[in-house]
Amino acid sequence: MKKVLSALLVLCLVFTLAACSSSTGSKDTTTTDGSLDAVVKAGVLRVGVKEDVPNFGLRNTATGEIEGFEIDIVKLLAKEILGDEKAYELTPVTAKTRGPLLDNGEVDLVIATFTITDERKLTYNFSTPYYEDAVGLLVKKDAGFKGLADMNGKVIGVAQSATSKDAVQKVADEKGITVSFSEYATYPEIKAALDSGRVDAFCVDGSILGGYVDDSTMILPDRFSPQQYGVTSKLDSIALTEAVDGYINGCNHEMGT
Repeated sequence: MKKVLSALLVLCLVFTLAACSSSTGSKDTTTTDGSLDAVVKAGVLRVGVKEDVPNFGLRNTATGEIEGFEIDIVKLLAKEILGDEKAYELTPVTAKTRGPLLDNGEVDLVIATFTITDERKLTYNFSTPYYEDAVGLLVKKDAGFKGLADMNGKVIGVAQSATSKDAVQKVADEKGITVSFSEYATYPEIKAALDSGRVDAFCVDGSILGGYVDDSTMILPDRFSPQQYGVTSKLDSIALTEAVDGYINGCNHEMGT
């Protein structure tokens, strides 16, 4: 699965994906314990997803629906667990809100470019990685930056609660340069800050940056801290985690990854 997405991203980052509904009626705010039994009993898989990440989870302005690779994973898991690829409900999340929504039972899973880290494994269960990436920097073409080494004293825009800040800070320290960070709730906000000159770079995983490149910007060649994305569930949701992981592993095996 990882290799399939990587190939598609190389081919002009174009996906041919079916439109996926974020909800077909009023939103059910009922909370559950996030267990497999609770999901089966409810008959719906509730998943936190991004709505501002091109190719992974992006709201289609024409249809109002969220589409992307991670939404396709939601559909496949709904089919695997409940026997119906339409038996799901999507909740938009950000890097800051996805954990709390999982904690309080408003979603059963999070499939939202959630990077697997040892620290996060103390709080959540993660599936086998379904995608691998690395942190990058998007800058204006006329800024003259060739890499992070040229950005001493500059301001870098990052998402709240994301791992990108730590990844870049570590390399900056190694290079002996000083950078500062400005945190934003959403990726479009960071891009707007870059466009307006409030930050000198937009920092997040390279594949996400690819969706925000335009005629005036470019992604620097530097890459930091390899990132692996996993389907995330509550730490005590063992059966649900095993069901998800069994499916992800099966797909990875079929794809030869």
